[in-house]
Amino acid sequence: MEKMSGHDISLLIYTLIAIILLIFLIAKVKWHPFVVLLLTSVILGMLAGMKLPDVADAIQDGVGNTLGSIAVIIGLGTILGKMLAESGGADQIANTLLNKFGERKVHWAMMIVAFIVGIPVFFEVGLVLLIPLVYTVARKSGMSLLKIGIPMVAGLSTVHGLLPPHPAPMIAVEGLNANVAKTILYALIVAIPSVIIAGPVFGSFIAKRISGLEMPKALSEQFSKKDSKELPSFGITLFTILLPVILMLIGSLSDVLEESKTLSEWSGFLGKPIVALLISVIVSFFTLGYARGFNKQQLSSFMGECLAPTATIILVIGGGGAFKNVLITSGVGDAIANLAVNTHISPILFAWLVAALIRVATGSASVAMTTAVGIVAPVLASVNGVNTELIVLAIGSGSLILSHVNDAGFWMVKEFFNMSVAQTLKSWTVMETLLSIVSLIIVLLLSVIV
Repeated sequence: MEKMSGHDISLLIYTLIAIILLIFLIAKVKWHPFVVLLLTSVILGMLAGMKLPDVADAIQDGVGNTLGSIAVIIGLGTILGKMLAESGGADQIANTLLNKFGERKVHWAMMIVAFIVGIPVFFEVGLVLLIPLVYTVARKSGMSLLKIGIPMVAGLSTVHGLLPPHPAPMIAVEGLNANVAKTILYALIVAIPSVIIAGPVFGSFIAKRISGLEMPKALSEQFSKKDSKELPSFGITLFTILLPVILMLIGSLSDVLEESKTLSEWSGFLGKPIVALLISVIVSFFTLGYARGFNKQQLSSFMGECLAPTATIILVIGGGGAFKNVLITSGVGDAIANLAVNTHISPILFAWLVAALIRVATGSASVAMTTAVGIVAPVLASVNGVNTELIVLAIGSGSLILSHVNDAGFWMVKEFFNMSVAQTLKSWTVMETLLSIVSLIIVLLLSVIV
């Protein structure tokens, strides 16, 4: 890798200006992140000296390439999450685990519930889905909302940042051409101890220091109304949720089965994230749909209801892809790669740091992951022997850090747990930061072994 040139330094300064503008327009002016990402992509391209038609092409290609697979994954994952909610499958998983764990260890059960339920759904969806269970458990056990709730949000956050086939980590998997099955395996090794420390352990600690929280009355009453319909069985629900993960793990066998061309092709086909999720969604129509008494009109209605809100998420991720592509095509990616190599920083630490800075700046884990992939990719191309799966996890880990007032999740947690801003910073923000740092440490330790 070449030494830093004057042009490289100029590109880095232009990128800094673009990121500051990005933060200002999102945080202060309150413009929509999608519009801001496109605008700052144009400005960065022009500052970097790109020809105007090339700027437009880079933005268009960036959006298209990013959403080519991710948009479908988001759509299918959202449908699967909707089927889980409407069928009562989430309730069934929670009830079963609560019965097994008992009231004394109920916060551990909530962590496991969130970890499982969070696989097919975005954090915000999972939070809305599980908050009624937190209220119910708190009312029955008399335990602190935070002692039960922090493990729940930790479980959702961990899956959101680290575990494919969740759409957020899939952005990094696709962008860095990482192996999905290996990423899942390493993600579990990283995620389990991280969520234990940031969830039940920290939850028990902070619950003693923030006491007297009461459930929001209107929400509590609304969520306490239970549907009397029969719930799907625990086994069927768990199988349906984990089916995409199982299929992707089968996909990893394609290299092992290469002696049999047919088996190798089929396992590779079934392991593709889009195919795995499509099969799982169709299976859910039967296991969580028709088997629960829903008719075809209701299933169609469920899909319409859940897909509409994903438009904003998809557009923002597409905007992040545009910004990422301008970073690459303008030469900024190479300039940052030069900087990283010349400072001799670990690629894993560099990936984490880039994602962390963008997360703090924009408040979005998905934008942080999408943009960080574009910045980190050139570094990987210039360094030999880097484990791309661990880079994916480093980016995911960085994208979780320091959620604060520019993050929608911050305000959702604040309102659902009836906390002040200061209390939310002491609990939720510290939990997210702890999750990010612990997972980074484990990724660094893993890099020594693998």
